[in-house]
Amino acid sequence: MTIPLPDDADVKFIYENIDKHTDWFHDCLCLIASENLVSPLARQLQVSDLTDRYAEGLPGKRYYQGNIYVDEVEKRVEELAKKLFKAPQADVRPISGTTSNISAFFALTQVGDLYASTHLNDGAHISSAAFGAGGLRGLNQITYIWDKENMNIDVDATRKLLLERRPKLCLFGRSVFLFPSPLKELSDTLQEIDCHVWYDGAHVLGLIAGGKFQDPLREGVHIMTGSTHKTLPGPQGGVILGNPKNEEQWKDIRKRVFPGTHSSHHLMTMAAKGVAFAEHIKFGADYADQIIRNARALAQALHERGFNVLGERLGFTRSHAMVLDVRPQGGGATCALDLETANIITNKNLIPDDPGTSMRPAGLRLGAQELTRIGMKGSHMSEVAELFKRVLIDKEDPLKVREDVKALKSSFQTIHYCFAPGTEAYKKWRIC
Repeated sequence: MTIPLPDDADVKFIYENIDKHTDWFHDCLCLIASENLVSPLARQLQVSDLTDRYAEGLPGKRYYQGNIYVDEVEKRVEELAKKLFKAPQADVRPISGTTSNISAFFALTQVGDLYASTHLNDGAHISSAAFGAGGLRGLNQITYIWDKENMNIDVDATRKLLLERRPKLCLFGRSVFLFPSPLKELSDTLQEIDCHVWYDGAHVLGLIAGGKFQDPLREGVHIMTGSTHKTLPGPQGGVILGNPKNEEQWKDIRKRVFPGTHSSHHLMTMAAKGVAFAEHIKFGADYADQIIRNARALAQALHERGFNVLGERLGFTRSHAMVLDVRPQGGGATCALDLETANIITNKNLIPDDPGTSMRPAGLRLGAQELTRIGMKGSHMSEVAELFKRVLIDKEDPLKVREDVKALKSSFQTIHYCFAPGTEAYKKWRIC
């Protein structure tokens, strides 16, 4: 049932704006690479009684009473995570990918240690940057040598760098993740310097779980963190998966989750993660395959229409993501705003050797996972690319293009690759 709104201006304001947002996104093509649609079954758990409860610690070792059934659920969700990723260890408590990363930084390093990661301009996530969680831990950073043509780490130059500097921690993973990281190619070097090897799979977690990208836990990685709401289409949260060097390393991870960086985790989200894991066990391989097919088709279609899509030498992408250098079209910030006016949701993004800033970058970052989630196939990507061209190259009035975006989106209003296919993706959701 829906409770009538009270005669309170602030409450009405909040509800009215959520309604406006929901109605707007009903008519939008969403290509943010870090977003997805949670399934109806997973969404439903987030308004259960778990929303109101606490469970500090681990199952069977809680600091609160009242967790008899919570403990059973959490144990099952951990087992599902292990099964999905073929992981010896899993911690499903982190409330985001970034808190997963903070926990890993604190577990694997001490203040003053040297760590290696990708440079922000080359696609790193802000949590791995010196001004992010790495700096918060008080670490010193070096960045991998980048191969712009292949949009990946330069293996030979990076091998030399690692042997010279011998960081305690090597972090792989990116926010712009077009191609698999060269874990196998660098494995001998990583073993020689005896560092911790950590993979931030936030963006590609669903592709990894679907067996379509790379398999970090079998390629020498000790710890893999990730978000549960990008290519893995679950609730907004985090997870840590382990193939640890030793038992102490995993104990350190557990302690840095609680009491280190979390008090109670979000129980309703933890439960919803379990549903998402179960759905991905069943549907993940097909979903991941279609995501990559769609991303490659969209990248090719954009390239054919005159856009500078990075990574051309290797076919633009092997993931959900694409990156465009849109300086000829006015730069990332301007293009993202023009597309938004046309109901196409993207984000501006830095690219290698970007002459701009984070707020005025040269690039756009796109992701195909949400278009795939609502049932689009490769054949629809040319239509999407044409809409981009009309706004950014032809300079057609975005308000006119918006009507055609709405018409296209009207045929894609259901969530796929879940236990409740056919359920309306954007039906207004009332929490009470």
